[in-house]
Amino acid sequence: MVTGRVAHEESDGTLVVDVNGVGYELLAPLGTVGRLRGAGSKAPGDTLTFFVHTHVREDVLQLFGFSSVFERSVFRELLGVSTVGPRTALSILSHVPANELGRVIARKELGRLTGIPNVGKKTAERLLLELRDKLPAGGDAPAPRPAGSKAPASAASAGSDNRAVLISALTNSGYKQVDAERAAELLGERVEVLPVPELIREALRLLVK
Repeated sequence: MVTGRVAHEESDGTLVVDVNGVGYELLAPLGTVGRLRGAGSKAPGDTLTFFVHTHVREDVLQLFGFSSVFERSVFRELLGVSTVGPRTALSILSHVPANELGRVIARKELGRLTGIPNVGKKTAERLLLELRDKLPAGGDAPAPRPAGSKAPASAASAGSDNRAVLISALTNSGYKQVDAERAAELLGERVEVLPVPELIREALRLLVK
């Protein structure tokens, strides 16, 4: 997770979040900031909490920010679909809210999907095929919680998965699972308190020693 003040916001959803004087660039679905502010009655300048997915590719490290654990989980399901990369998944969630996508898939609304930028007919057909049993087809996901409120046990568990995110980022970068787990162990309690980008940098320092 990344908690801080939104210092800058681009029209494409790119954000710069100020965390104690350090700026983190997050790529987020359109409307993410508005959903977070609305859920917690936040005003511009207040701190917001983003649920982060870390994408590591060769020498590129990108952070994707979401308004809820559920939205992030839908993003990760999209990444599991053939031919869907992070940018396409982000475009989908910018045009179809996470809590609607399951219904769109269940109803086989091909036209709704092909109307999304970067989603062609073949990709839309793959979405219908590969996600049909993976997303809830009805009902809304829980709204993001206001800062300071007590989370349900399941949400708290999902929100404190820094260790799993760290290990995934390291193995995606080519490190062995055992080495990634060793780095996480060496970081100790810092895994629970440091932002994910800083954890990855610290882990990489340990692995190159």
